[in-house]
Parts: sequence; C-alpha cells; structure tokens
Amino acid sequence: MRDLRSFKERFQELYLQSPRLFSAPGRVNLIGEHTDYNDGFVLPIAIERRTYVAGARRSDTRVIARSLTMGQTVEFDLSQPGPKRSGSWLDYLEGTARALLERGFPLSGANLLIDSDVPAGAGLSASAALEVSVGYALAALGGSRTPDLLQLALAGQSAEHTYVGTLCGIMDQYICALAMPNQALQIDCRTLEYRAIPVRLASACVLICDTRVKHELSSSAYNERRRQCEEGVREIARHRPAVRALRDVDITEFEAFTSHLPPLIARRCRHVVSENARTLAAARALEAGELGQLGKLMWASHASLQDDYEVSCVELDEAVAALRAQPGVYGSRMTGGGFGGCTVSVLERDAVPRAIQAISERLDAKFKIEPQFFVTSAAGGVTEEASLSETEAFSFARP
Repeated sequence: MRDLRSFKERFQELYLQSPRLFSAPGRVNLIGEHTDYNDGFVLPIAIERRTYVAGARRSDTRVIARSLTMGQTVEFDLSQPGPKRSGSWLDYLEGTARALLERGFPLSGANLLIDSDVPAGAGLSASAALEVSVGYALAALGGSRTPDLLQLALAGQSAEHTYVGTLCGIMDQYICALAMPNQALQIDCRTLEYRAIPVRLASACVLICDTRVKHELSSSAYNERRRQCEEGVREIARHRPAVRALRDVDITEFEAFTSHLPPLIARRCRHVVSENARTLAAARALEAGELGQLGKLMWASHASLQDDYEVSCVELDEAVAALRAQPGVYGSRMTGGGFGGCTVSVLERDAVPRAIQAISERLDAKFKIEPQFFVTSAAGGVTEEASLSETEAFSFARP
C-alpha cells in the first residue's frame, strides 16, 4: 500500500519538482471479443485497478519516464524523429506522444514517474492504461485544459499500430479514456459512438481470474486473426458489395455465405458475426438486470472463442469449465486477446469463495499454477487526481 503523499515525494526526490497526478484504469470486456477491429460492438467496463502517473513540465523537449513497476527509466526527445520500434515499453510512451503531436496536441518535455496495479500481460489492457494515462499527462502538462478524450484514445491505438506492431481495435484505449463509474459502455467501433449501460448487479458481482499464463504466439496470432477476417470480408463482398466489414453481416445472412468461404475462414467469421449479435443482446440483458440471460451469452461467447476463433487455451478453458456446475454463477468466459490472461465471471457475491476454490483446485491439479483473483466494480476513466487529498491511499500490487 502506498499513499498519494509518498508517491509525490518519490517524484520530488527523483526530479526536484512538484508533480501533478494522473491515472487511467485497466479494463475488462464483459463480452464482444475480437469484434472491435471488425467494426463491431463491444461491452467493456473499466476496472478499479489503475496506472498512475506523476508528472511535471520540463523547459526542453525531452520526456524522461521512470517506471516503478519496471524498475527502468526511458527517455526520448519530442523534437527529434524517433525510431519506429524499440521493442520495449518505451514504444507505448513515445508512440502515443508522437501520435498526439500529429493530432495537434501542444506537448512539452516532461518528467514522469509511473506505477500501476494493472497486471501486465493478463488481457486487462495494461498497455492501454499506460498509453492513456501518459498521453493525458503529456497533453495536460503541455497546456491542454480539457484534452479531447476520443483523440487521446485514437493516439494510443495509433501507438499500438505504428510503434508496437499490434493491429488492435479501439476498444481498450476507448474505455480507458471514456469510462464512467457504474456504467458499461456499448461501443460501436465503426462510428465510435457509445451507449452507457448501468451496471446494476444487485447481490451479484464481477470476478476476474488472472491465470498468470501467457503463451508467446498471442501477438502474431492476433494479427493473423485480423487478416483472416479481412479475407472473409473480401470474399463475401464479391457477392454483396455493400459489405465493408463483418459488422455488416448478420448471422442469418452469414450462413448463406459459408459455402463460398474456406472452412477455417468461415469459422473465424462465424465467431465475429455471432459475437456481435451476442454483445448487443448482452447489453440489453444487463440493462434489464437479466443476469441469467447475460450469463448464457457469456458461456456461448467462450465456446465460440474456443472453437471457432481458437484464441483460448487449455488453462482458460479449464478455469471457465470449473464454474459451470457452481451454484450462483451466471456466466464465465475468457476476456482479452486470448492465449492466456484472464477470465471474467458474473456471479452472486456469496458464490465468490466457492468459485475461487473451484478454479484454484482445478488449475493446480492440472497445471500446477496458482491464479490470482479480484472482484471489481465499473470504474471511471482517465483523470487528473486533483480531487484526492494528499493523505488518501491507493494500492500498488507488485509482481
């Protein structure tokens, strides 16, 4: 546990300046996986774990950033053209900064101190939380009174594409920037419009299980799935020219196209088309408080990700399977890009201890791994921490 005062003091010791404080959340996607880069729909919430940035303006154009989580310091110069990729966490910072400059944000040099309790590599958007928190800090320190949050999210996405090499959709940066407390956002990833859905779970809650597993093929496989979807769109558009993305095909229409697609491409596209339908139905169920229906859609989403899209893994499958027979569990699924990371479950609060035990025993028996768990509510998006007193505490988890 660290308090805000000690975080400020650490910055002052390091840079001999008084900082401003900023933070952005991680996120968990309730449903709508691998639909965002297909112009589809997603239903994420921001989680209560956050990335914090203390920052102060410099008189030159250098950005110096120290990460307490990484135990490293990186720097770059805004006035100098940077390399496209370094292969380190510097890419997320510099890529976001240069994307902001391209969008007309007035940036200055800055000294930054960063810490986070969003688990890295868990599918909870630690990278987006870093991009959005640092981007917001740089924009504010550079003189933007009210940074444009949508442009901030797009800058983070651009950093992923250009500097990191992940062809991600907009969901992660969007929810980290624009999330609202106690709300899920049904995001239309084509129009970039959203509909706020109240998260009213009554006696239920959201449980995240971090399997602490990360398989190396995740990044290359992510980009491969995107290319496979684009191949499916090109073939479908030969028969229906109005189709620009899988978002433009409903599940009934899709079945008429399957004979024109290679079997593998058909499975990939079937997941996206059906997942879009599930996401819209899940938003309606959540809004109506129909947790049983929401849960059914979550189970179906995982099965589709496991079988058609093939981005799950045995550890995630077992974590989900461990909850199928548990009383009080409405639904569970993998969340994030896949090949490891986290599951998300909606369940009654009094079922949480049993659920944790069931997953823990199963993963220990089969894989000798010890997952980590936390319950979250829907949190707010990026902010300057001006409203917090210096004695208020926040928690930092260490790996």
